[in-house]
Amino acid sequence: MKSMTFRFVVSLAVVVGLTVMAAAQAAKVDLTGKWTFNVQTDAGAGTPAVTLKQEGEKLTGHYQGQLGDTDLTGSVKGNDFTFGFTSDLQGNKLDVTYKGTIVSKDELKGTLSIAGLGDGTFTAKRQ
Repeated sequence: MKSMTFRFVVSLAVVVGLTVMAAAQAAKVDLTGKWTFNVQTDAGAGTPAVTLKQEGEKLTGHYQGQLGDTDLTGSVKGNDFTFGFTSDLQGNKLDVTYKGTIVSKDELKGTLSIAGLGDGTFTAKRQ
């Protein structure tokens, strides 16, 4: 009986250790780099190019796509990130917010909101 209990405790410790290691690896993903986004909204689809720079939890960068060419700011907490910008599209100011999850070091997914135009989804791949 002691042998079974010992094996169970060791197995449990290994599982917990692997889970902690996986979480630590995910937390170390740095979003700095060039990304190609694939965006789907009710208003249409697009493939904007986004350059991100991560410093700790701070996120800055640049968006270039159908909504213009503008700087962005945001944050990263664990596997979650958010960034936004204000676009001036034909004299109309649009507030755009992306909220997502880091799927892997080279893949992101999430949702976006374009004030006045609606919501959508996105996936992104590192270039």
